[in-house]
Amino acid sequence: MIIGIGSDLIDITRVAKVIERHGERFLDRIFTAAERAKAERRAKNEKMVVATYAKRFAAKEACSKALGTGIRRGVWWRDMGVVNLPGGRPTMQLTGGALARLQALTPEGFEARIDLSITDDWPLAQAFVVISAVPLPKP
Repeated sequence: MIIGIGSDLIDITRVAKVIERHGERFLDRIFTAAERAKAERRAKNEKMVVATYAKRFAAKEACSKALGTGIRRGVWWRDMGVVNLPGGRPTMQLTGGALARLQALTPEGFEARIDLSITDDWPLAQAFVVISAVPLPKP
């Protein structure tokens, strides 16, 4: 059963301007260490670095919408991080207030699954998040 859906569309050049203006302060406030490492591995191409950050920013916005809170009520930027599963599929790893909110939304006897789709086509980046409650296996 679906318990939350969120989407976000962002102008990559807007993210580039914020990074240019606020630099490390912005990056440290918004992105997890894993997200920063992923972006910096693409450092040979500045457009790819910024697009990587923009997609992750959009994913956090979409996830906060799927959680039903936005970036408030204890759900903060770094509580949500984009990670890739072993097969490469992206998902969200939640901590802190975002994880607490997810646990509150998830019915007893179910586990939460977060499906994430992210894409970019300069100058736009987009993310779509679906949070589902999947029944736990019966003992």
